[in-house]
Formats: sequence, C-alpha cells, structure tokens
Amino acid sequence: MYIVTELEDKCRWEDFLSECSDRTFLQSWNWGQFNKTMGDKAYYLGIFEDDNLIGTALTIRVTARRGNFLFVPHGPNVIREENRKKVLEVLVNRLKKISREGKINFIRVAPVWQMDEKNLAIFRELNFRQAPIHVHPELTWELDIKPAEESIMSGMRKTTRYLIRKAVREKELEIVKSGEVSSVADFNKLYQATKDRHAFVPFPLDYLEKEFTSFSGDKQISVFLGRHQGEILASGIFIFWQGIGFYHHGASSLKYPKIPASYLLLWEAIKEAKKRGCGKFNFWGVSPPENKGHPWAGLSLFKEGFGGNYNSYVRTRDLPVSAKYWFSFLVESLRKLKRGF
Repeated sequence: MYIVTELEDKCRWEDFLSECSDRTFLQSWNWGQFNKTMGDKAYYLGIFEDDNLIGTALTIRVTARRGNFLFVPHGPNVIREENRKKVLEVLVNRLKKISREGKINFIRVAPVWQMDEKNLAIFRELNFRQAPIHVHPELTWELDIKPAEESIMSGMRKTTRYLIRKAVREKELEIVKSGEVSSVADFNKLYQATKDRHAFVPFPLDYLEKEFTSFSGDKQISVFLGRHQGEILASGIFIFWQGIGFYHHGASSLKYPKIPASYLLLWEAIKEAKKRGCGKFNFWGVSPPENKGHPWAGLSLFKEGFGGNYNSYVRTRDLPVSAKYWFSFLVESLRKLKRGF
C-alpha cells in the first residue's frame, strides 16, 4: 500500500536525501523554509510503501499573476531508481487533490533525473508535457573535487590555470569569505550591475537575504568577495550541502579586465568545498554546448574551464489541471522568446 504524508522531522528528511545519488539543495529542508519566508506554502511530502519511506518531494505552492501552480524543484527524490514511476504516480495523485482544494492551474516538476528515454517515458505515461520555460538548471556543469588540489588544477583548461596563478600574484587582490548576512548587500551591488551582461533577471536583495538566512543557521552558505584596493571586482554566493558545493549566484566587474578576480574567487570556493568535506562541486546552470549564441555561452565557457562534465536532466514537465494553464503557457512562451532562450 502506498501513501503520501507530510513529514515534520528535519533530520529524517535530510537523512533520506543523503542516500539519494542525485540531489540538490532545492529539495533540502532549508530551501522549503526559505520559500516559506517568501510567503509560499511548502509541503514536505513523504511517499511510503507500507512503513518504508521510498521517496520525498518538497513541493512549493507558487502564487503568480499568470496563474498558481504546484512546483517540485529538482525532485521527487528516490533512493532506488525502480521506484521512480510509482513515487511520481502516487505524488501526482496527492498533488491533484491539493489542486482541487485550492486555485491551482497546473503541476510543474523539474526532476534531477538523467535525460534519457526511460525517464521521459515515465512522464509521458502520466500525461505530463514539456514546460515552456525552466525555473532551475536542466543542464549543469559538475566537477569531482575528491582528488588533491594539484590534480584538480591539472584538469583545468590551460588558460584557467594561468589566470588563477596570475590572480594569486596580484598582491592587492584578496578573497574574503563571509558568513554574515550583511555581506549579501555587498554582493548585490555587483550582482545588479551584472544582469544586463549575462541576460538574466536578478533576484531582489530581500530574496537573497532571506535565502542566505535560511541556510546560514546550519552554516551551509557563504558570500565570497574578491576585493582589489577595497573595490569588489567579483563575488559569489555558495551553498555547501550534503557533500556538494554549489555556485548558486555570481557577479563580476569588467572595470579591471587584466585582474582575473573571478578565477581566483571560484578556485577559493572550490578549495573551501574540499575543506568542508565535499566530494563534488556544482557550477549550476550552463548553456547547451551546441548553442554558441546562447546568452550564457561566455559564462559557461568560464565555468567549464575549471574541468568537469555536463549533467543533463529531464526537461521541466507540466501537468495541466485546469484550462487556465494555457494562459500561463502563452505568457511563459513569450517570455522565453523575449529573453533569447
């Protein structure tokens, strides 16, 4: 017998996720708490077979002008791949029930399941369709950081190694690490100035500060600032969760192009992840390698220079539960076209 129930035990939730081979902090307990601070309802759903917990799905009720929906970011999670179809099927039945109780137009699932025909078939059989946009990365760049620092360095692109070493020689360049929420404002100044160059819609300061606070209690988040003569040339917000380092937000300045502050900043973040016992570093989203004109192509080239490999997930899927879904579909399709993705 399969049932779905809301879990209230943070330790049990996190312990289950620690056994899942594919996971990101978007299914963490703290990400749910963050969404609550933003005014959204978060459901910590556990899927049980008899008394055995076989899957989890942090689900966010998103309220938007284009239409309300239930969102499962980088989930659901399973320990055993053979449970994926049943977990998703049981979860969908529960989410349909929640949808009927509220004004929900569709269910959106962005899994961290590998992009292959077997996983695509599971969604097809449950009547999901491809979403017009993605909210979180569907293609990431990841690096194994278990080897020694020298070995990681040797796996980098030659230019990346050179620029890191050049940055180290810059006597007035320093990388400052901070666990204080006040540093988010320093990051934000440069972040807002970076948005046009990399064609993204920035999160407001309030969002960044609440995210930081949600993870800082467990010391899972840090701001890195690259300062040169007191001026911030590069910055990033990094999350360290369950043995994985995540490059979640980044910003940089072009004011001093000969000072490669971004390279040293990211190298210091990788070393910090190693110190914390992480075995993997996730650079977050990158553009498809075949799309040279993608707005993120330059940023992706920068990330890929540190070595690693692509990890491609099943594209975000939608399950309409109301005819009003099609208004959201139209709005999001136009938004995607406008942004050049």
